[in-house]
Amino acid sequence: MNRRRFLNSGAAALAASAAMAADQKPKRVGLIGAGWYGKVDLLRLIQVAPVEVVSLCDVDRKMLAEAAEIVASRQASKKKPRTYGDYRKMLAEKDLDIVIIGTPDHWHALPMIDAVKAGADVYVQKPISVDVVEGQAMLAAARKYQRVVQVGTQRRSTPHLIEARDRFLREGKLGTVGLVEIYNYAQRRPRNPPDTAPPDTLDYEMWTGPAPMRPYNEMVHPGSWRSFREYSNGIVGDMAIHMLDMVRWMMDLGWPTSISSTGGILVHKEGKANVSDTQTATFDFGAVKVVWQHRLWGHPPDPQYTWGATFYGDRGTLKASVFRYDFTPLEKGAQAIHKDVEYELEQYPEDKTEPRLEKHTAPAVRRHMQDLLANIATRGKPVADIEQGYISSACCILANLSMDLGRSLQWDAAKQRVVGDEEANRLLARPYRAPWVHPHPDRV
Repeated sequence: MNRRRFLNSGAAALAASAAMAADQKPKRVGLIGAGWYGKVDLLRLIQVAPVEVVSLCDVDRKMLAEAAEIVASRQASKKKPRTYGDYRKMLAEKDLDIVIIGTPDHWHALPMIDAVKAGADVYVQKPISVDVVEGQAMLAAARKYQRVVQVGTQRRSTPHLIEARDRFLREGKLGTVGLVEIYNYAQRRPRNPPDTAPPDTLDYEMWTGPAPMRPYNEMVHPGSWRSFREYSNGIVGDMAIHMLDMVRWMMDLGWPTSISSTGGILVHKEGKANVSDTQTATFDFGAVKVVWQHRLWGHPPDPQYTWGATFYGDRGTLKASVFRYDFTPLEKGAQAIHKDVEYELEQYPEDKTEPRLEKHTAPAVRRHMQDLLANIATRGKPVADIEQGYISSACCILANLSMDLGRSLQWDAAKQRVVGDEEANRLLARPYRAPWVHPHPDRV
C-alpha cells in the first residue's frame, strides 16, 4: 500500500469512526428495492459501520424474502429485517435513520422525497430521476427537510480515480484540457422474448408505479428494465452519467451551456428494447467539450477501455476507467504511468463469494458509504451530494431530449430551463400514470 493510498483509506476510516461516535446507537437502515444493486449498496454499508437493518421493501416477494435472509446472515445482530411490499408503509413507521433506494430509475423520485419527509437521510442510486423536474423536486426536498443525500455516483469515491485527479489534473501534468471523450462500447445481443403474465410473486402494478403500463415481459424484471425508456434514461442514463459525473468532479465543472445529441436504434432493430443502441452527445462547458459515445455493437477502439474517459491535454493524455488509469505524457523521454484498481478481497472476504458483486467497485461503494456517514455526523454535503447528482442526471436527460427533438438545447442554469424552446421545456416533466402525482420543487 503506498502512502497516498494509506492516507486515503485512513481518512475514510476516521470519517466513519467520527460518524458513529456522534451517535452510539447503531444507525437504523431501511432498503427500498432489494434487487441486485440495492443489496450491493446495503451490504457494503454493513461492512463499514455497525448499522442495524430494520426493514426491507420490494414488490417481488421472492426477492424480498431472499434479501431478508442474506441481511440477517451478514449483520451483527443476525436479526431478520421486517419486510414490506409498499415503501410508504415502511416509511410510515418513522424508525429509520438512513434509507437506501435501489429501485429501477422510474421509482427513485417519490421514495426519496417521502424518505426525507419521514426524517431519514438517503442514499439514492443514479440517475436520480427519469425527468428533469423530478430531480429539481428531489433537490428541493433534501434542502427543505435538511437531510443528507448521497447519490450512487461512486466514481467520486474510487481510490485510483481520486489519485488520478490529484496526480494529473490538480498538479497540472495534463496541461490545458480542451476535450474529454467519455464512452461505453458493450456488445449486447438484441432480445425479443414474448410478453407474458407477470410472476405470482411480483406486484406488477406497483412495480410499474408512475411509469406507463406495458405488458409484462421477462426483460423488465429483474434486470433489463434499462432497455426501456419507460423506466430509464437508457444507456446515457445508466453509463454516461457515471463518466460525465466523474469528469465534472475531476475538473470541477458545473452545468454545460448547451447539450446536443444524435443517435437511435441503428443496428439492433429486431429486439424489444426501445433505447438507443448508438448515440453521441456533446456537453459544452465552454473551455472544455465533453463528448459521449456509446455503441452496443462492434469492436471498441481500445479493448482495455470499453467504458471510461480520455482527457486530452496539451501536455499529455489520461485514460481512466473503473479498472485502471493510464497517463501518457507528450514530453519526449517522460515516462508513462499505469495504475490498476486495488481490490480488497482479503480485508472483506465476503466480496469473494457474494453473487453478482462487481468486485472492482466494492472499495468505491464502501468509501461512498463512509463519506455518507461522515456527513450525516456533521450535517455536511457528501461528495456526491444530491445537487451534483441532479446536475449529472439532468444533463443526460437533456441529451436524450436533444436526440428526440433533433436539435441542440441551450441550458439556462440560473432559470433551470431550456433557452427559447418551449417544446423542450414541456418535456422536462413527463406524465405520471394515475393515481401517482408528479412531484414539483415548489410542492414538496
